[in-house]
Amino acid sequence: MKATLLKIWSIVSTVLVIVIVLFAIFLMGSRVLGFRVFNVISGSMSPAYNVGDLLYVQSVDPSSVQVGDPITFVLNENLVVATHRVVRIDAENQHFYTKGDANDTIDSSPVHFNNLIGVPKFKIPKLGYVSDFIQYPPGMYITIGICVVLIFLVFLPDIISKRKQKKAEQTAGTPPEEAPAETAENTADE
Repeated sequence: MKATLLKIWSIVSTVLVIVIVLFAIFLMGSRVLGFRVFNVISGSMSPAYNVGDLLYVQSVDPSSVQVGDPITFVLNENLVVATHRVVRIDAENQHFYTKGDANDTIDSSPVHFNNLIGVPKFKIPKLGYVSDFIQYPPGMYITIGICVVLIFLVFLPDIISKRKQKKAEQTAGTPPEEAPAETAENTADE
């Protein structure tokens, strides 16, 4: 029974570790592949990009952007980032005119080519909620705590098993304690 439970726990813990590693790759490893990751926080691009989606944006040359392409850009001096669709390009002044798919009007300020971050290449629906949660307290602390507990639980069965095995080996290799020898004094009292 114990062996079966240990085997089940081993499988479950392995799956959990794989899920955590894949999640970390989706969130941080994408930078290695040239992507920047952004959470969608407004419905201005719905239904293409919904609140809670995680966007993977790849840097592009501004001259490769065409009317109809969604672009991710720095919106203002506060470094607010937005993703909207290009509706017009003014190549002479190096400006994109953009509009959110769900918005009725074109954005009031054009986007300078220098403010272009890139073009969204793909999204993962709803993963932005998780990403946002784990980036800021208390979600960050909860996530760190869960990781520590999982690491502990993954290695705990091995540690316990090794200790039991070591104790069993020590017990098997040690001769039983000998009874004290009777002395003349002990027999004289009888």
